[in-house]
Amino acid sequence: MSRKTAREVAMKLAFARLFGCEDTYGAVLDKSGITETPKPDDVKFADELLCGIEEKKEEIDGLISEFAVDWTTERMPKVDLSILRIAVYEIMYRCDIPDSVSINEAVELAKTFGGDHSPSFINGILGAVSRKKVSE
Repeated sequence: MSRKTAREVAMKLAFARLFGCEDTYGAVLDKSGITETPKPDDVKFADELLCGIEEKKEEIDGLISEFAVDWTTERMPKVDLSILRIAVYEIMYRCDIPDSVSINEAVELAKTFGGDHSPSFINGILGAVSRKKVSE
């Protein structure tokens, strides 16, 4: 299994938590039809993302809101919000992941799980977050 799959599972877990569901990594794999056996590092990576999002949620949502013109996090599609939270967390708090990788992976998730406008919406917000981080 890869970080890409671990990131997808983390996004699905983040999405489920928006609705009060407490699925596990294994449950998401089963529901998604992913048959690969996760490596302990992949499960750890997904857990770190979820814990980081929970810990930094206000700051992450503040950044999303700052750059999501005419959108609030409450109105935004929940899939997009879940993808954005993961990528913003990676950009701002994970120095082991290049911003470009976080942005690219988020856009790919948006192409698969989001609406027609999700990839460009997410790319625009994440590009602005990355530029802000560099300028600080």
